[in-house]
Amino acid sequence: MTIGERLKEERSRLGLSQTDLGAAGGVGKTTQINYEKDERSPDARYLAAVKPLGVDVYYVLAGEHFPVSPDQLSPYELEVLSYLKELTDYDKETLRRMAHAMAAVAKS
Repeated sequence: MTIGERLKEERSRLGLSQTDLGAAGGVGKTTQINYEKDERSPDARYLAAVKPLGVDVYYVLAGEHFPVSPDQLSPYELEVLSYLKELTDYDKETLRRMAHAMAAVAKS
């Protein structure tokens, strides 16, 4: 998978349009399309700007998700994560979207 394909995957995962992600990164829709088609490469400023939206920049660049070891999480965080195993895929996606929205509100 290419950088552009992974960037498109992240945009889709977050439910963002090309226009919205491009604007967040300081570029237009055409540039966003070119990034996703691997006709241009996103620069560091763009990647830094889209990271707060939830884009996994490490995944976009390296092709693997940044690992988090259990010792980096609090007991509370581990407890919350343990509940995910019991949820349906639909409920997991609903929870992910809710957490993303709540985090965005908390940042503003």
